[in-house]
Amino acid sequence: MQSLTALIVDDDESFRTSLEMLVQREGFTTATAGSLAEARERLATTGPPDLFLLDLTLPDGDGLGWLRHEPAAAGAETVVITGSTSIDSAVDALRGGALDYLTKPIDRARLRTALLHVARTRALKEEVGSLRGELRELGRFGRMVGRSKPMLDVYDLVARVAPTDATVLITGESGTGKELVAETIHRCSARKDAVLLPINCGAVSPTLIESELFGHERGSFTGADKQRKGYFERCSGGTLFLDEITEMPAELQVKLLRVLETGAVVRVGGTEPIRVDVRVIAATNRNPEEAVKARRLREDLYYRLSVFPIALPPLRSRSGDIEILAEHFLDQLNREAGTNKRWSRPALDRLRRAAWTGNVRQLRNVVHRAYILAVDEITADSLPLPAETPVDRSGGAVLEIPVGSSIAKVERRLILATLEMTGGDKKKSAEILGISLKTLYNRLNVYDASRRADDVDPTRSPTV
Repeated sequence: MQSLTALIVDDDESFRTSLEMLVQREGFTTATAGSLAEARERLATTGPPDLFLLDLTLPDGDGLGWLRHEPAAAGAETVVITGSTSIDSAVDALRGGALDYLTKPIDRARLRTALLHVARTRALKEEVGSLRGELRELGRFGRMVGRSKPMLDVYDLVARVAPTDATVLITGESGTGKELVAETIHRCSARKDAVLLPINCGAVSPTLIESELFGHERGSFTGADKQRKGYFERCSGGTLFLDEITEMPAELQVKLLRVLETGAVVRVGGTEPIRVDVRVIAATNRNPEEAVKARRLREDLYYRLSVFPIALPPLRSRSGDIEILAEHFLDQLNREAGTNKRWSRPALDRLRRAAWTGNVRQLRNVVHRAYILAVDEITADSLPLPAETPVDRSGGAVLEIPVGSSIAKVERRLILATLEMTGGDKKKSAEILGISLKTLYNRLNVYDASRRADDVDPTRSPTV
């Protein structure tokens, strides 16, 4: 492998010379400059480096300000150097895209770690870039499938953010594959050998989610008979995927924000902060800005999570991918069972015309059922879809409600119709309806109690 190149820009000659020796020992080919003008001359001769080691304060200007407008810096990594006891400017540099910062005098172990991080990041970017180019031709990226323009745009975003440690906020309707995107980002990152832990913020009891995330000390509450590490501690060095982030209780959002800003957690019942190294990827099927307005998501947490937002397209806006996805899911089932079932053209045409309100997840379930029903060829008649799917202008299925119906009856019909559409999948139904799984169970318990009461008392008017 060709050695990486570094350009060191610092006006202190003795410091510059010693730093160059240390960088060369780590396998880098180096060039140096004592000013911005000299740096421009070096770039004209050597071309863009892989790494800039840049002093923030130089005789002829602000190093970082110059770098922001320097074309040669577009594809390079940056490590800033500061001699100031205050690192506010270095933190600003990190927010502006710098990979790391070093303070004078240079700590050799810290320098070695920073250079190793640069080498790993460059290798990851090359690997992901190569992978992206190859997989675009095949219509997939990792386990994501599709070659439509909206999906190619998603692939590009994933490829850009994966090698970094930036926090990502994934938005999209239920069933569009948000967890799959989080998994792809993790597997294309420097954390790929560490754990990826998902937690559904809407499926965990509000009284337990703090303990699940941050852990607890023995005796901190009733039933806490031993110390327990939370998700943050358990996946330190890896990635934590927070699904349905808008379902997290508001008081816990404050504590999550503090962890993201400090990099430390305090267990329930504890007092000592525990350092953790965790990349956070969050997701929601709600519009996050509307969730902020409705006070379901704190504004400060929203801005902290959405450093790099990725919006997933619904399946109806990428209809050209339906056939590719159907073939992909059928191939998976054939490989698992050692069969050779195939699609008929009328069946694929029918899939393309259907209204996929449940998006890719619904399509996968339909393919699975059709596979079970088919002998050799999947025909249009074997598809578990209505002959005609009424759609509104957005492509969603329509539920007709008589004028004059009560809100309770409308809610019940909508919930039961959604359950029927998903084949009884409660988790999926809750996601489509935009409610927590706990809320769905509560509603179903009410409906079940009402049905039992109707069975006991035949004089009671039936409910709709």
